[in-house]
Amino acid sequence: MSDSDSILSATNEGNVHRYITKPWNDRELKIIVKQAVHLFDEQQEKRDLHKKLEENNILLEQKLIECTYAGDQIKHMTYHDALTNLPNRATFKEILKVSHARSMRNPDYLFAILFLDIDHFKNINDSLGHVMGDQLLIEITQTLRGCIRANDTFARLGGDEFAILLDDIVNVKTVVPVVDRIFEKFQNPFYLDGREVYSSVSIGIAFRNSDYTQPDDMMRDADTAMNKAKSLGRARHVVFDVTMHQQVAKFLKLDTNLRRAIEREEFLLHYQPVVYASGEKLYGFEALVRWKHPDGGLVPPMDFIPVAEETGLILPIGQWVLYEAFRQMKSWHDQFPVYPPLKISVNISSKQFMQPDFIEQINDAILKTDIEPSSICLEITESVIMEHPEESAIKMMQLRDLHIQLYIDDFGTGYSSLSYLGKFPSDALKIDRSFVNNMMNDKTNLEIVRSIRNLASNLEMSVIAEGVETQAQFLEIKKLGCEYMQGYLFSKPLDAEEAGSFIKSRLVGHESACK
Repeated sequence: MSDSDSILSATNEGNVHRYITKPWNDRELKIIVKQAVHLFDEQQEKRDLHKKLEENNILLEQKLIECTYAGDQIKHMTYHDALTNLPNRATFKEILKVSHARSMRNPDYLFAILFLDIDHFKNINDSLGHVMGDQLLIEITQTLRGCIRANDTFARLGGDEFAILLDDIVNVKTVVPVVDRIFEKFQNPFYLDGREVYSSVSIGIAFRNSDYTQPDDMMRDADTAMNKAKSLGRARHVVFDVTMHQQVAKFLKLDTNLRRAIEREEFLLHYQPVVYASGEKLYGFEALVRWKHPDGGLVPPMDFIPVAEETGLILPIGQWVLYEAFRQMKSWHDQFPVYPPLKISVNISSKQFMQPDFIEQINDAILKTDIEPSSICLEITESVIMEHPEESAIKMMQLRDLHIQLYIDDFGTGYSSLSYLGKFPSDALKIDRSFVNNMMNDKTNLEIVRSIRNLASNLEMSVIAEGVETQAQFLEIKKLGCEYMQGYLFSKPLDAEEAGSFIKSRLVGHESACK
C-alpha cells in the first residue's frame, strides 16, 4: 500500500465523512455511502443515549436530595412532637438515659425532672375546640422555653403533659427559681384568636439520687408527684418522696382487689337507724356499704371509697347498693307493715349522680325491687350539687317527681351558695357529725348547728343530726328542734339480721311523724 493509500485509510477509519479518490467505482461508492450512513446512525444513537444518561443522572441526584430531606424529616418527626416541635417522649427518655449514666459515673452530678400537666385543659378543648386547644399548647410551649436554660431539655410527652430535665444543677434549691418563673408566667393570660384565656399548671419534681437504678423510675416518680399536686388542688408543685410511691403501690393493690371484690360479690350493707327527735321511735335506716375482704375482714369505707371514686368503680358499687338497699327495705316493709313505711336512705356519689342515665338507674331499681318510691331518701353532698348546680337542680326535680325524698348531706362542710340552696328541691339537711361532736365544747359549733336548723326551718326543710353519741348532745339537739337524729347513742350500723331485730324492738308506739 502506498503512503497516500495509508493516509486515506487512516483518515476514513471510524469517520462518517469519508474521502474518496477519483476515479471511483459506482458499486464501491454505494457500499461506502451505506457504511457511512450506518456509522452516522450509530454515533447519533450514542449521542442520544449519553444525553439521556446525563438527564437520568440529574434526576437521580434530585431524588437523592429529596430522599435525604425526607429521611431527615422522618428522623425529625420520630424524635420530635409535630405540634410544638419539641423533643417527644422517646427523645426525652434517651436524653434522660445519658444524664442517668453520667450520674452513675459521677456521684456529684445532680439533675432534676419537672413533670408538668396543664390544669383543666380538657375544659379548653370542650369549650373552645381542639384548634384553640392546640394553639394554647403552642403558646404555653413558647412561654416555658423562656423559663429554662439553653442546656436544659424541654419536651412534650403527649397531650397536655410536658417534661423538663434541669441538667447539672448545683443543689435542690436551683430548681426553685425555675418553678417560680413558670408559675409567674401562668399568672398572665394567653391570647388565642383575640380571646384572653387563663390557665395553670401542676408540677411534680424528682431529684436524681443513688436509689434510682433505672431512669424510667425517676420519670414515674415525677409523674406521681405531679398527680399529688393535682389532688392537693392544682396550680402548685410537689417534690416526690418515697411515701408517695408507697401510697401509689397501695392504691394499685386496692384497685385490683376492689375489681375482684365486685366480681366475687364481697360487698354487704350495714344499716344505721335514724330515729325521731324523741329518740325512741324508728324513722328508717341509712344504708352503709361495707367490704368483707376474704383475708382482712371488714375494710373501712374510708379506705376503699376514695379509691372507688377515683377509679370509677364507685359506679358498679353504687348501683349494687341501690338495688340491695331497696330490696332489703321492701323485705322489711312486707315483714313489718307499719305506717308510714320505714325510710331507706342511700348515699349517692358525685360520679353516680352525674351519670346521664342516673334517673333511669333509679327507676330500674324501683321497678325491680317493687319498693314504694316515697320510702326512698337519696343523700347528695352539697359539694356535688354545687359542682354542677343547674344540672343538679334539674335532676333533683326529676327525682322529686318520682316522689323520692332528697337530703343534702354533710351540710355546712362545703361552700354552697345560699342563693342556690332555695332552688334545690330538698326535703332535709343533714348536719355533719363534726359539728355535732364538738357542739358541747365549742360554742361556735353549737351556733352553726342552730343556724342550720333555723335556715332549714325558713326553707321548710327538715333537719337530721348525724353523729349523736351522748345524752347531752341528744338533749341539746332536741331543744334546737331538729326532727331526726342518728348516731351511736341510738345504735351503731347493723347488719341486716341485727337491723331486723332492731325494728322489732322499736315497733311499739311507732306512729306517723313524717312529712
